[in-house]
Amino acid sequence: MCLSRFVTILLVTSALPLAACGAPDQPSGTTRHAETSDTRGTPGVFTRDQIEAGVPAAASPVGPEQPQASAIADQAPSVTPPDAGLIRLQVLLDRSAFSPGMIDGLHGENTRQAIAAYREAKGLGSGDLADAALLQSLSASDPDPVTAQYTLTQMDVSGPFSSPPGQDLAAQAVAGTRFSTARERMAERYHISEALLAALNPGVDFTSAGQTLMVPALRNTPLPEVARIEVDKAERAVRAFDGSGTLVAFYPATIGSEDNPTPGGDLTVVGVAPEPDYLYDPSRLTFGKGGPRVTVPAGPNNPVGTVWIDLSRDTYGIHGTPDPSRIGKTASHGCVRLTNWDAEQLAAAVRPGVHVRFV
Repeated sequence: MCLSRFVTILLVTSALPLAACGAPDQPSGTTRHAETSDTRGTPGVFTRDQIEAGVPAAASPVGPEQPQASAIADQAPSVTPPDAGLIRLQVLLDRSAFSPGMIDGLHGENTRQAIAAYREAKGLGSGDLADAALLQSLSASDPDPVTAQYTLTQMDVSGPFSSPPGQDLAAQAVAGTRFSTARERMAERYHISEALLAALNPGVDFTSAGQTLMVPALRNTPLPEVARIEVDKAERAVRAFDGSGTLVAFYPATIGSEDNPTPGGDLTVVGVAPEPDYLYDPSRLTFGKGGPRVTVPAGPNNPVGTVWIDLSRDTYGIHGTPDPSRIGKTASHGCVRLTNWDAEQLAAAVRPGVHVRFV
């Protein structure tokens, strides 16, 4: 269940009651990392050529999501190392709009689901096997390199920055919702985990302009106009279809819990609010411990991220997140949470009246 305030929205001429799906599941600050790693002067975990030629190793049969930890950058023995072929595959999936969520080079449920959705959409059979046919299809439709170089600018490394978001909304309202560090800003821009970004660029001081990074080569290709959205609560995924019924995008999602379930049945898109404020209003919530009303200003680390897609049931929507590493791995307070970049891509392709079915 969510709460609302009035904001001016894109695509709609009237004001929209914006909802927000509650405070973060856990203090997001627990996933933020230092600006630099201790690998100064050592080679990166992979070269560009290794990633460009990478073929994913077979997934471990051990089940769900592999741990995402800052220790990847330090190559701690207890942490699963990234896979060059998976980095390549995740970038290609991201560019195809069959999103793996955050690019981390690790086997996990989000990537497996994106593979399965792509295979089905492209007639490559069922299942989540990252075989030669899958890679050939992805590469044939997008043969450009999957890595690029980027040089940090003064604007990239300059603040202002905000403290990492946590559970104290009143404190966040004062501190703001900007990125916490320049490294977090770069990781969000390139859809990559901070850990993998650091591992690919050891020794980089993210507080200094002029340094060159190896980053994923992404696309800004817009989706065709979306006519229908399907939210699969069991699969924790969102699918977008065009007017002909063709699947044009797939996104991993965080969806409501048993205590705060996502609605079922058919709704419609009412409008889109870019850069929304977040209003915590305990009088309208079925969760939490009460307390005063708090308005948290807009920003990438706002509890609802950088965009809100308002739905026709009051206080429910599809929105972004301050912590992309948790998408698909936790429950929300009833709404549908995507990475900021996935939510922005979907929001740009919808109009009021788009059908949203919860299954």
